[in-house]
Amino acid sequence: MYDIIIKNGAMLDGTGAHEFSGDIGVREGLIAMIGDLSGESAERIVDAKGCYVAPGFVDINNHSDTHWQIFLNPNLESLVRQGITTIVGGNCGSSLAPLANQSMLQSIQKWTNIRNLNLNWLSVREFLEEVERRALSVNFATLSGHGTLRRGFVRDESRPLQAVELAGMEKMLRQSMREGSFGMSLGLAYAHGRHATEHELSALAKTVEKYGGFCAAHMRSEGKELPEAVAEVTAMAKASGVRLHISHLKAVGRQYWGMMERALDMLNASDFEGVDVSFDVYPYRSTATVLYTLLPEWITNGGKKMTLERLKNPSVRAEAARDFREKNIDYSSATLSAPSLNRMMNRTNVLDMARAEGKTPEEIIFDVLLASDDCATVSLDAISEENIENELRHPFSIVSTNGTGHSLQHAETGETIHPRCFGAFPRVLSRYVRERKILSWEEAIHKMTGKPAAKAGIEKRGTIAVGNHADIVVINPNEVEDHATSENPYRYPSGIPFVLVNGKMVVDEGEYTGNRFGTVLRRTGGFLERFW
Repeated sequence: MYDIIIKNGAMLDGTGAHEFSGDIGVREGLIAMIGDLSGESAERIVDAKGCYVAPGFVDINNHSDTHWQIFLNPNLESLVRQGITTIVGGNCGSSLAPLANQSMLQSIQKWTNIRNLNLNWLSVREFLEEVERRALSVNFATLSGHGTLRRGFVRDESRPLQAVELAGMEKMLRQSMREGSFGMSLGLAYAHGRHATEHELSALAKTVEKYGGFCAAHMRSEGKELPEAVAEVTAMAKASGVRLHISHLKAVGRQYWGMMERALDMLNASDFEGVDVSFDVYPYRSTATVLYTLLPEWITNGGKKMTLERLKNPSVRAEAARDFREKNIDYSSATLSAPSLNRMMNRTNVLDMARAEGKTPEEIIFDVLLASDDCATVSLDAISEENIENELRHPFSIVSTNGTGHSLQHAETGETIHPRCFGAFPRVLSRYVRERKILSWEEAIHKMTGKPAAKAGIEKRGTIAVGNHADIVVINPNEVEDHATSENPYRYPSGIPFVLVNGKMVVDEGEYTGNRFGTVLRRTGGFLERFW
């Protein structure tokens, strides 16, 4: 007797192997049997005729933690409706633990208003226990943010680390790895990552490698210095031996699109030299990033408070505007969002605002940063469709959202979000698999399941095999479709009728059940097992 039998589907097991026919028997949260179960009984039988049956998707680059959605909205409905059953948080240099002091939490202030947050944890162990008490609809794993760690020692100072500070960071990172962190993330484009030296990064990466973790890197540049940014993180991985994952690899800005071919060639060369490297891609031409990253670097030195003080000074603004114009940013598609300001400003084009107020685009950006207390985002239609397709084809690529989990009710906040939060995975399946045939179904599912699980070191998930956890998604290949757009991002996808998390129905007949059966994942293995 099984809890659930999924029958008559075409199996895509997450390894990249060709589809095969068979039934799946689920018992006590695990995949108990794969084969012909026509003579078996179950409390629930799901007929998957005409559908693919695949492992639940693993989103290796998710921000539901640092945007506080795992606490505000633990259903994370926009993720599970995509077929996502596991998310990895703590990305892009920022995590919610470890916290040696309150200033370390300021690494997430670019995404979340932290003024009214009350925490009852400091360590990774305590943080993960709190997430367990809240219960999520998906499984949750975390990385330890380099920017979070660094801020705890240098506060808002912009400088290299002293030896004693680096030793302190290494100690905190070791403890985090022992308590379940899957590795370390870097946010080298952000203020607290920009001053990290080669020595600092390599030393911390060696600590991660000793404990069997991986490093996820938001690189310093996705524009003019893209090749140099790739060279930096691959050199770190080669020197330390750590497994490297590049977050949301892209070339931003038409003038830099041609650099993607060189970047991919560099990754191929690194792989040939023994570097374990991968990267994730989200399938949209539009970016979404915190607004202050567009500023000249010198104006953000010293952190948020000093940045805002400088922007109040007319002479500093004039100098910054001159440096700004040298970047040749195409403002025609630049739209701003600042939830703390008037809702009418959200999705407002920078050029439209500049014309309406008789100002330059640079002045508008300065004004918005000041008015929003440096808590604003910008979206740019700045990524090449050809590059997206080439990245998806590349053997090192993994599909991600680089987004957050929401419900339709979140639209009432007035926050403008990226459509990837509701549609990234179905968009790949409908647009790039079914319609354009950039990938086969087997390849795409592998990049969504087995490949990210293996990269992160998540065991017994990401593939369909007896004994694995029953994270399973049923996909109608003719109907799967994303419906979220930049103009209306709050729209669920279609064509994903069933999603199981740990053997329990979370999406049933296309509807979210309200059940939260996700579990907190902790890195297993590590230093003791590997070296003693």
